[in-house]
Amino acid sequence: MAFLTRLKATFCLTISVYITKKERHLSSYRYKLDTVGRAFEFRKARKMKRWGKMAVTFTRIGKEISIAVKEGGPDPENNSRLRMAIKNAKSENMPKDRVDAAIKKASDKDSSNYEEVLYEGKGPFGLSLMIETATDNINRTVANIRAIFNRNNGELGTSGSQEFNFDRKCIFKINPNENDIEELELELIDFGLEEIEQVEEETLIYAAFTDFGNMQKGLEELNIEIISVDIERIPHHTIELDDTQKEEVNLLIEKLEEDEDVQNVFHNAIS
Repeated sequence: MAFLTRLKATFCLTISVYITKKERHLSSYRYKLDTVGRAFEFRKARKMKRWGKMAVTFTRIGKEISIAVKEGGPDPENNSRLRMAIKNAKSENMPKDRVDAAIKKASDKDSSNYEEVLYEGKGPFGLSLMIETATDNINRTVANIRAIFNRNNGELGTSGSQEFNFDRKCIFKINPNENDIEELELELIDFGLEEIEQVEEETLIYAAFTDFGNMQKGLEELNIEIISVDIERIPHHTIELDDTQKEEVNLLIEKLEEDEDVQNVFHNAIS
């Protein structure tokens, strides 16, 4: 009897330890997702504030539309990238006539062709940077990017020198309406869903960049309203900086963001 009592106690203790470890693991995982979500929202808010301040929001979105039209044609029904560019334009209150004008202009064979070029570099204090550009003059763009790095204690790197530090994700902001989040999660797994996250009153859906088309198709088939979509480069590891270091790092980032050819700047610093 004593042996059975000890065995039962050992079993209960083992189960208790397992459950505790599992709860800690889930708590840590949720914290990581919450941190990523808040960082995404902070970065986007900062980007929109910067675009608004420079009065170039619509110009940059216009480039997205132009690239989408050149890539897949002017009909959004048959061009998933254009559909998303139009939704992003709508989410930023870009007038419909300007959207239509951008599509018409891009459809003209004599209009500018923007080439998407990715630059990678290092900044001070272990800063890793990925800079997405859309340019009609690569020589101008690379010269400007290199000059900004050189003037701000950074270094423009070669292709692949920093990309391994980031995961590329597509993040859909949706309106779930009356749909149950858990049921929606099960529906979207087959379309590449990695995670559904609610940040304040917003619902975000994460998927690998390679599953962008599948996820878009899944949401549209389920009649889920897509408010906007962002393609993000999320760092594997982040760095913490003191106030003085942040000031120097932010100056480099802001100078890069101010360049007319730059669409997005991603980095591994905690904001």
